[in-house]
Amino acid sequence: MATTARTGPSQPADPHKGTSGPAGAPAGRAGGDAALGKTAAPSSPPAPNQAAPPISRLGVAAVVITVVLWASAFVGIRAVGPSFSPGSLTLGRLAIAAVALGVVVLPKLRVLPREREWWPILAFGVMWFGGYNVALNAAEHLLDAGTAALLINVNPILVAVLAGIVLKEGFPRWLIIGSVVAFGGVAVIALGSGQRSTADVAGVLLCLLAAALAAVSVIVQKPVLRKFSAGQATWFGIMVGLLCCLPFTGQLVNELQAAPLPATMGLVYLGVFPTAIAFTTWAYALSLIDAGKLAATTYLVPATTVLISWAVLGEIPTVWGLVGGAVCLVGVGLTRRRSR
Repeated sequence: MATTARTGPSQPADPHKGTSGPAGAPAGRAGGDAALGKTAAPSSPPAPNQAAPPISRLGVAAVVITVVLWASAFVGIRAVGPSFSPGSLTLGRLAIAAVALGVVVLPKLRVLPREREWWPILAFGVMWFGGYNVALNAAEHLLDAGTAALLINVNPILVAVLAGIVLKEGFPRWLIIGSVVAFGGVAVIALGSGQRSTADVAGVLLCLLAAALAAVSVIVQKPVLRKFSAGQATWFGIMVGLLCCLPFTGQLVNELQAAPLPATMGLVYLGVFPTAIAFTTWAYALSLIDAGKLAATTYLVPATTVLISWAVLGEIPTVWGLVGGAVCLVGVGLTRRRSR
């Protein structure tokens, strides 16, 4: 997790280099600041066409942890779905995450967001931690875990476009080419799902809604990380989403009473690992990497999800899903190429 690092000498902050922390802090304090909840002054991003150097090992580790844990979330949601409805599952997951991450963030929290600083936090808290999770949970009542993960991957294309326009990250040639190829893979999956049943079409639409909410949230969250650490920003967002889901409290209580122990333990897993930890490591990586380029790494989530789903749930995706997934992987490979 990104909150474990305390190594290396201090160097000038640059949000696109591995030498910066979640809020633009020096390298030696990047992970430590995430754990301690410290903040730092924002730094200016490089020119859109400037080639960014490789990120630090901590940054790479944060991306890997995020991909694996988010992939496991698709399987976990599918596994506990019979015991928990979409709204109550979201509420339970966020409540557990709020406690788990709060233990780390709250003891060292010294500065709260001021008036206008709350607006982006409220926005990505409502859209990502609230709306995204409810839509995804509902979609997985209709689709298998692998297909849901593949469909969510319209998100990186949306992030790349929004980041180029809103965050001035530009439109690198290979990022665009790879995104178009990967989007073709998503289209193949959607086509196959639509031919199977009307229920699957509803699942596809819910996944696309979740992807759109997540994409906008990434763009809104990026500037927040210039002042607040990854842990702080994530915890604030979780609390906002939690408040939005409070109407599902009665439903969650009833379902918890009826749920078998494995389903309850699955809910705890979803709250601690794919939520508290993975969203923090994502925020940490987002503080180091352009939003568009980081979002492209999530094309690796579907392949990981398919493997976990196959091993844990025995779910094998359709031929359309496999073909579309392969196209998505080719696309993400192209996004990592650098323009000469």
